[in-house]
Amino acid sequence: MNVQQRPLITQHVILVVDDDQSQRSLLSSFLTGQGFQILPVASGEEALQVLSQREDIEMMISDVRMPGISGLDALEKVREIHPHLPVLMVTAYADIRDAVRAMRDGAVNYLEKPIDLDELLRSVLRAVGVEGASRASLPDDLRLPDDVVAQSPSMMEVFREAALVAASDSRILITGESGVGKEILSDVVHGWSPRREKPFIKVNCAAIPDALLESELFGHEKGSFTGASQQRIGRFEEAADGTILLDEIAEMSPTLQAKLLRVTQDGTFQRVGSNKERNTNARILAATNRNLEEEVEKGAFREDLFFRLNVMEIFIPPLRDRREDILPLATRFAAEFTQSKPRFSNSVSHCLEQYEWPGNVRELRNAIERATLISRGDVIIPEHLPKRLQSFLSGASESEGRENKTRLEDIERDAIFEALKKHNNNRTQTARELGISRRALLYKLQKYIEQGYPVE
Repeated sequence: MNVQQRPLITQHVILVVDDDQSQRSLLSSFLTGQGFQILPVASGEEALQVLSQREDIEMMISDVRMPGISGLDALEKVREIHPHLPVLMVTAYADIRDAVRAMRDGAVNYLEKPIDLDELLRSVLRAVGVEGASRASLPDDLRLPDDVVAQSPSMMEVFREAALVAASDSRILITGESGVGKEILSDVVHGWSPRREKPFIKVNCAAIPDALLESELFGHEKGSFTGASQQRIGRFEEAADGTILLDEIAEMSPTLQAKLLRVTQDGTFQRVGSNKERNTNARILAATNRNLEEEVEKGAFREDLFFRLNVMEIFIPPLRDRREDILPLATRFAAEFTQSKPRFSNSVSHCLEQYEWPGNVRELRNAIERATLISRGDVIIPEHLPKRLQSFLSGASESEGRENKTRLEDIERDAIFEALKKHNNNRTQTARELGISRRALLYKLQKYIEQGYPVE
C-alpha cells in the first residue's frame, strides 16, 4: 500500500455508515488519521436522519448490505435530500447488479471489502476535491520496537498500514508465507494499540489437537469430558479487554469455525460443558500462510467467518522480495546470539542476499544462529553456514542464478498480466484464478508499476 498523507487546511466531514462495528472503527480510525472529521452511524435509517439535520457533510461512505434500509436504498433517498453529495459504496459481497445500480444512482465508486485503503483514500480525495501530498510515514508518536528490522520500502508500507489500523478495534487478517514475521507484526499492532497494557494472548491453532482446541479457546467446566478434573478459563476470557492472536487460523475445524463466528458477531461464547453465556471484548487478530479465499471456495473455510475476520488484511511480502532487509536482519540476529559483533565475509554477504530463503525470516534466523555457534570468532565465512547455503554458494554460477531468477519472474509477470486481461482487470477474479490473495496480487502489481510496467 502507498497511502498518502494529505495537508490539513479544513476538516472535511464524512458520514460513515456500516452495521459492522469493526468496519466502522477501521474506516473512522483511518480517515481521522488522514485529517477528516468522521460521523459514524450503524444503519441507513440513522444516516438519513443525520443528513436531514446537518448541512456540513461533504461525503457519505456506506456499506451495501445492512439490516433495515440497505445502502443502495439509502443512496436513492440521499439523492432526494442531497442530490450532489458524493457517495462511496463498499461491500463484502461484490455483485455486478449492485455495482450497476449504485453507479446509476450516482455513487462515485464501488469498492470491495476488505477495502484497499490506498484506493479508498484516492476516491475520498477526488470526491472532496483535495489532492494528496507526500508519502505516508509512521505517526510521530509511534516507532518500531528495537528488535524489529524494516529497511525495505515494502516492509515500511506494511508497518505504515499497521499504524493506520492499530488504534481501532478492527479485526485484522495477517497473511503471508510461513516464516515472514506474522507474529512479530501482531506484536507491533498490539503494542501500538490502546490495549497495549491489556493481555495479549497467542494461540497456534495448528499446534493444538482439534479435540482440545475448543477448551483452549473457550475453557471448560469440571467433569465436562474425560480428564477435565477441574474448571479451566479459556484464552478468550484471559484476553478480556486485550488482544488475541489466532495463528494458523486455516487449520481450525468447521465445527470450531462456527463457534468462533459467534464470538466475532456478538462477543459471546460458552465454556465446554456449560450453558452460561460469557462475554469477551478481546480484539481478534488472525494469521495464516494459506489463501483463505481459496479455502472458502473449496469449502474448507466458512465464507461468513472469512468476511468477519478479514475486516482489514495486511500482507507481508516474502523475504526474497525485500532483499534490503536480509543483511540488517542477519546482523541483528548475529548480535542476539553472540556477545561480540561478528562480521560477514563478502562471499557470505553475497550468499545471504542472493539465496531465495524459502523459509523466510525464520530460516535466516536459524542459519545465523548456527553460523555464530560454529564460528567462535569475529568473521563468519561460508563454512559456518548451513549445508544448503554452502551448496547454493558452490552450485550454479552467479550469472546462471540471476538468469534463472529473471526467467521465473518474467513467467510470473506474464501470467499475471494474462489473467488480468482475461478478467478485464478485475483484481479479485484474477487473484482467485492465480491462487493468491487479492492483497498479494495488489502488492505484485505495485512492484510492476515501480519497475515501469503499464498497469491499469
